[in-house]
Amino acid sequence: MSEIRNLSPEALWRNFDELTKVPRPSGHMEKIQAYLLDFAKKVGVEASVDVAGNVIMRKPASPGYENRKGVILQAHMDMVPQKSPDSKHNFETDPIETHITDGWVYANNTTLGADDGIGVAAIMGIMEDKTLKHGPIEGLITKDEETGMFGANDLPKGELNGDILMNIDSETWGKFVIGSAGGIDITSTLEYKEVENDQETAVKVTLKGFRGGHSGLEINEGRANANKEIVRLVRKAVVELGARLASWQGGNMRNAIPFKAEVVLALANDKVAALKKMVEDQRQLIESEFKTIEKNVEFFVEDTEKPSTLVPTEIQDNLINAIYACHNGIVRMIPAYPNVVETSSNLAIVNINANKADIKILARSSREDMKDYVVNQIKSCFDMVGMKTELSGSYSGWDPNPESEILNLLKKVYKELNGEEAIVQVDHAGLECSIILGKYPHLDVVSLGPTIRSPHTATERFEIATAKPFWDLLLKTLEEIPAK
Repeated sequence: MSEIRNLSPEALWRNFDELTKVPRPSGHMEKIQAYLLDFAKKVGVEASVDVAGNVIMRKPASPGYENRKGVILQAHMDMVPQKSPDSKHNFETDPIETHITDGWVYANNTTLGADDGIGVAAIMGIMEDKTLKHGPIEGLITKDEETGMFGANDLPKGELNGDILMNIDSETWGKFVIGSAGGIDITSTLEYKEVENDQETAVKVTLKGFRGGHSGLEINEGRANANKEIVRLVRKAVVELGARLASWQGGNMRNAIPFKAEVVLALANDKVAALKKMVEDQRQLIESEFKTIEKNVEFFVEDTEKPSTLVPTEIQDNLINAIYACHNGIVRMIPAYPNVVETSSNLAIVNINANKADIKILARSSREDMKDYVVNQIKSCFDMVGMKTELSGSYSGWDPNPESEILNLLKKVYKELNGEEAIVQVDHAGLECSIILGKYPHLDVVSLGPTIRSPHTATERFEIATAKPFWDLLLKTLEEIPAK
């Protein structure tokens, strides 16, 4: 039996443990959908899958609570599939293996899935418990939040009946989120005719060991982006050593800061030693520049099979210049909340081979005009080298409402239970609240959760000490929801 089953509250940890056994990487929702429907049937609550693939559960009010406002508890069923370079984990088939270290629950060299498995586990625990006191409850468990918020975007109008939305996808205990950034996917592509490789040899250059992380919540921490750091080396190698680009693979998730990138370079035999020195010099430079942030930098050269073709010289130079010039990181902070990022971009994925380049970016902003600005900034960069840019998965920001009734109730209950004031904040992460509000504008909305750190990385962890107070807050708040 997993050791997390012994933790308190029992219902929360038991259900989370069960979720770790169900493969649910973004884009592969069949197993988790079936599991949730089966769970609902076993505990005796109504459940269905809507046209978007979201699972919706409904639990009637406890006796005497029929006149209370309806509450929608919302979380997403998918998880980000990230793992350490040496992990053999298959996210489509293998369960997540957990362990406890120093008061935190981790997975073994993979993402944990507490983002947002803990929200789903909370909904399950409430749905199964017949002793709780509450008004009518709906559980909305959305599909593929991490790859474009598809479940929320395609949620049909008229599906939900509640008055209050409590999103369980925030990651710091004691903070209630009342606003979040909007986002948009930017994809730039270019096809071209490869050229014959006329160089003597080839090497693979790998840069890895960066912390990576959440491209919204951790974009302000100055973490290194593997694509932006390796382009410095590639450009230098091309200019000074006459190296030629054969391929480039960097990053694997649009909403994760890339922690690894590798390129294959073709060059003359007598330039290999100089390249190796250049890589070592650049490694030392990165360590110096990021000395308080990135402590496990690996940058090295390996022999590789000589590719038969290369990226054409002019295309190669243009792509390198565009990647070098493309904005990555913070664009602007919110003037009214100077500690909160307003607008940012994440140069997430670079895939280049001999005949095609594919670059994927996630831009975020709490302002629609600034989201348009950063999109056009990035598009202009890639337009100049002839790339085709497409936009998709756009969602708006969530405007804060400090007078929210559910917010004030949560603040009251939090203080009663914990003896201190909660913190109210706006996040740079993308939350589904804004999309759901667009379809159900009458909803009173807040986001909360226990403490999770380093989501979207293999060091994702859940602080055990925050689980029980989070659970107690949730149950007491449900009991005190006001009448309609």
